[in-house]
Amino acid sequence: MPMGDKYGTHRVIEPAGAMPQTAQKLDNDMSKLYDNEILVDVIALNVDSASFTQIEEEAGGDEAKIGEIIMNIVKTRGKQQNPVTGSGGMFIGKVAKSGPALKDRDLKVGDKIASLVSLSLTPLKINRILAVHKAIDRVEVDAQAILFESGIYAKLPEDMDEGLALAALDVAGAPAQTAKLVKPGDSVLVLGAGGKSGLLCCYEAKKRVGPTGRVVANIHSERSRKILEELHLADEIVQADASKPVEFLNKVLPANKGREFDISINCVNIQGCEMGSILPVRDNGIVYFFSMATSFTRAALGAEGIGKDVTMIIGNGYTKDHAEITLWELRENPALRKFFETQYVK
Repeated sequence: MPMGDKYGTHRVIEPAGAMPQTAQKLDNDMSKLYDNEILVDVIALNVDSASFTQIEEEAGGDEAKIGEIIMNIVKTRGKQQNPVTGSGGMFIGKVAKSGPALKDRDLKVGDKIASLVSLSLTPLKINRILAVHKAIDRVEVDAQAILFESGIYAKLPEDMDEGLALAALDVAGAPAQTAKLVKPGDSVLVLGAGGKSGLLCCYEAKKRVGPTGRVVANIHSERSRKILEELHLADEIVQADASKPVEFLNKVLPANKGREFDISINCVNIQGCEMGSILPVRDNGIVYFFSMATSFTRAALGAEGIGKDVTMIIGNGYTKDHAEITLWELRENPALRKFFETQYVK
């Protein structure tokens, strides 16, 4: 086969000129492999939390219906990109073939890898859905996918179960970005602290703020409180609904001794929490939206409407060394690792 475009535009069917992520349909014909592509036999998909939540609601919680919706999305679009949320997720699988132009990469047939680029831009073909695990947003599949030349991936570590590594790498951008943003002495508010990205962000924030800083964990339900307390991941834990911004503000500020926060990190998987993330942050503070349920229009216009001069960061799922940073968190905190193993290893 000839060389494809480094960024995968040769797989775009419509609209012409689009990038794979914004395309409505990709060519997912796995019988043709361009010289700079990697063909992967996919074992499991970790669907983005916002996307899976929406699909589960549409399916009324029925696992068979969830599978049908995912199959239909991939059949229609050639990729797993939720048409409502626009988000995807990531996969784990075994390398089936690597194009000759990529022969210098440290990759061989049979290597187990996790994709570190979104399913929303990854050509995917699902033959069968083998199992749906609602509690962890995971779908076991008989499928194949294509990674482009620009696509990043991580070899699965030998010292971890693949389910554990998949759970961590699925949200690797969040704790790695937290490591970059948080400084000693900062006050940090983590919204959606009970999920896997929230727990990892709390751990990283607590480590970075040091003894003079403060981490406040926001949870939506009491079931998350116990693990946060047992792992000592926050200075205060506040149950509050971030979709009700004024009420939310009045609950979280007392947990920071009445002061506005330096940084907020949004890890929720529901819509409407933009202002809950912005209101509690001081002028010239930072609001990091990792959640793909975020409307950046609402965030930008909402901040303008209340006169908040804050730096708002889009939750880029990639930052340098994010896979290594996130896996290391589990290695250096055995209790957190044990919890992840209990929750995410099947």
